[in-house]
Amino acid sequence: MRTLNDSPPGQAATPEDLLVAVAAGDRSAYTELFDTLGPRTLGLARRVVGSRARSEEVFQEAWLQVWRTASSYDPARGSASAWITTLVHRRAVDTVRHDVAEHRRDERFESARAPAFDSVSDDVVARDERTRVRACLETLTTRQREAIDRAYFGGLTYREVATSLAVNPATIKTRIRDGLERLRTCMGGVIDG
Repeated sequence: MRTLNDSPPGQAATPEDLLVAVAAGDRSAYTELFDTLGPRTLGLARRVVGSRARSEEVFQEAWLQVWRTASSYDPARGSASAWITTLVHRRAVDTVRHDVAEHRRDERFESARAPAFDSVSDDVVARDERTRVRACLETLTTRQREAIDRAYFGGLTYREVATSLAVNPATIKTRIRDGLERLRTCMGGVIDG
């Protein structure tokens, strides 16, 4: 196995040589390896994680792992660059998975903690609306109310309402239109015709 001292004079040590030296505890080799591969692996962490701060955490943890586990690197199985890049990528992917799972847990927890639907206030609002609609229906003429009742509550078409009341369809359309306009005004403009 080559060491830093085995490199030819004037030639920079390869990442493989540096990683082997790191495995032996050489801090200067670690610094040189970090300077060589650090920027590329930080970029990888940022692309995978997305968040700048979170990717810097991943980057630091991965390079700490490089220091601690350099002895498990086997030059016969691949380049030092690939080995380190794989460590950074795996840590980044694990971080993303962890963050997504944590976010989902938080969402489930929050939805479980959410107070129950307030049916009392909805019942009060619905009762108030029914009262207002009834009061506004009382402002219609008998003919308008009868035409609207058959069309909207009876589900009849204009022609069917006209036939059932023995009135011209155009007259039924006018009664319904005028009645809806009166209801809209009474309800404060909240009814769509």
